[in-house]
Amino acid sequence: MVSRCSCLGVQCLLLSLLLLAAWEVGSGQLHYSVYEEARHGTFVGRIAQDLGLELAELVPRLFRVASKRHGDLLEVNLQNGILFVNSRIDREELCGRSVECSIHLEVIVDRPLQVFHVDVEVKDINDNPPRFSVTEQKLSIPESRLLDSRFPLEGASDADVGENALLTYKLSPNEYFVLDIINKKDKDKFPVLVLRKLLDREENPQLKLLLTATDGGKPEFTGSVSLLILVLDANDNAPIFDRPVYEVKMYENQVNQTLVIRLNASDSDEGINKEMMYSFSSLVPPTIRRKFWINERTGEIKVNDAIDFEDSNTYEIHVDVTDKGNPPMVGHCTVLVELLDENDNSPEVIVTSLSLPVKEDAQVGTVIALISVSDHDSGANGQVTCSLTPHVPFKLVSTYKNYYSLVLDSALDRERVSAYELVVTARDGGSPPLWATASVSVEVADVNDNAPAFAQPEYTVFVKENNPPGYHIFTVSAWDADAQENALVSYSLVERRLGERSLSSYVSVHAESGKVYALQPLDHEELELLQFQPRQPNPDWRYSASLRAGMHSSVHLEEAGILRAGPGGPDQQWPTVSSATPEPEAGEVSPPVGAGVNSNSWTFKYGPGNPKQSGPGELPDKFIIPGSPAIISIRQEPANSQIDKSDFITFGKKEETKKKKKKKKGNKTQEKKEKGNSTTDNSDQ
Repeated sequence: MVSRCSCLGVQCLLLSLLLLAAWEVGSGQLHYSVYEEARHGTFVGRIAQDLGLELAELVPRLFRVASKRHGDLLEVNLQNGILFVNSRIDREELCGRSVECSIHLEVIVDRPLQVFHVDVEVKDINDNPPRFSVTEQKLSIPESRLLDSRFPLEGASDADVGENALLTYKLSPNEYFVLDIINKKDKDKFPVLVLRKLLDREENPQLKLLLTATDGGKPEFTGSVSLLILVLDANDNAPIFDRPVYEVKMYENQVNQTLVIRLNASDSDEGINKEMMYSFSSLVPPTIRRKFWINERTGEIKVNDAIDFEDSNTYEIHVDVTDKGNPPMVGHCTVLVELLDENDNSPEVIVTSLSLPVKEDAQVGTVIALISVSDHDSGANGQVTCSLTPHVPFKLVSTYKNYYSLVLDSALDRERVSAYELVVTARDGGSPPLWATASVSVEVADVNDNAPAFAQPEYTVFVKENNPPGYHIFTVSAWDADAQENALVSYSLVERRLGERSLSSYVSVHAESGKVYALQPLDHEELELLQFQPRQPNPDWRYSASLRAGMHSSVHLEEAGILRAGPGGPDQQWPTVSSATPEPEAGEVSPPVGAGVNSNSWTFKYGPGNPKQSGPGELPDKFIIPGSPAIISIRQEPANSQIDKSDFITFGKKEETKKKKKKKKGNKTQEKKEKGNSTTDNSDQ
């Protein structure tokens, strides 16, 4: 039977208490509180304001609230940032008889990824009355029982906690029994009937009493059970245990048939009235009967099924010992079994909210993933520490209890390491410890942080004049250490003016292949040295190498003379010097001393294969280079002379400017004649 005490004033007080919510900030954690059974829409807290978030950024940053098992109980209004009750909250359903009860929320926002932890304490209200497991308890008591004999009763239970669950008992008025209360170790109480007047079966074969339990809540609730006392005739002495309560401590996970305790009872009667049998009381629920077994003859209680600390850490076993008298008499005791935790559960690691891939230019401190660990054990066995693969540019940052963030600890370089295989290890504090791992693959995304590079900063290329249009001069090649589109290289020329003409009228470069082409025939007399720069049209990087294209002309020697060689004489390249005149109209050349990458060179041909070969002794002693102000003088020495051949040719300036101008006109006529007989094939180079 359940009754309620209520009044309008009390209800108003309860309703006002439901609206109470408190919060505090500590170590990056928000705490609120709300009473259970609060109505939908009840205000809990200004969560956005308390987290320092602007209301305007809640939607763009994908503000969301997550809870592992209770995601629909609380909700956030994205318009005003208020956390409110979304559906019915039943504290007893959430946390059972646990003194502490809270709903843990994870608040997650993106851009950048952030996670906040919020604990909402669910406060108990007195919404559950005391309840007895049965509506009527029957007790068989012989009339011969002595005064002060004690008869334990099944107590009531209250699903609430704290003051709301503190029970007091009251027995209906009668002349035979009074009520005594025994305090248990866990602060619970159970009632005991104490005989104050001898029973007489002939006068009262049975008694009906009412036991009422009242909780400590406001308003208070009550529950009651009927007591039916059957007065028995005969057997005078009931068996008695040597103590009313036995306490046993043992580790969980014991194998079946492990001894829990051996009970001991005695009976003062004689003969068959002294013989006893042990059994579980009718108060023992089926769950305990499956876990334990009792030997009715010896009183031994043994393990009969798996006992797991994580399922239940205490068991209360009521035991009866009954003699074989007629009528039989019963003795009672209670066995309290406390389980000790073993380290039998490995930690669990959960990786959520991966922000992958990670750009190689990501800032130190960027959150990569959220990690939570848990262990069902208790004490040191359930304390978990987390570690990460060593020598990686990442670290674990503890955010709240068993929650961690995987963050970037140092700069990344995709060109050095493009991916990381991380292992998160969770290890508990047991002995020996147990651990679990979770793998996190972090791919490093490329950013355009490497400039294209040419194989060398400068190229020198020799090309014959009078080339056909579209002639392939050279191929440049650049390489970029980045990946995919960031590594694609294209080429273009750095435009500049060459006199009245632009560079692009002379040469072009293929954007993809890097091939450099001459767009028109090149004339050595017009242009001896063509310098240009190819580049990559990359918006971030512009590195270039200098290309030099030198025009190559030939001078044919008719006679071998002192430059002796066998028939079909080979080509000889000699160190050259050119001295330009200061007058602009005299032309301009500027090769340095010595044949090589940055110089013009002239090929002297001699031998019978030369079509313009002169007779012996007819080797001319002076030459001029078309378009050049230099004069080349050749002197002859005996064939066996050991003089360095570089001494055979000397260079000097042409004489006065006016003479040079006249001679230049004559030379051009001479050059045109010679040009028809000379060869400009690249194979001569």
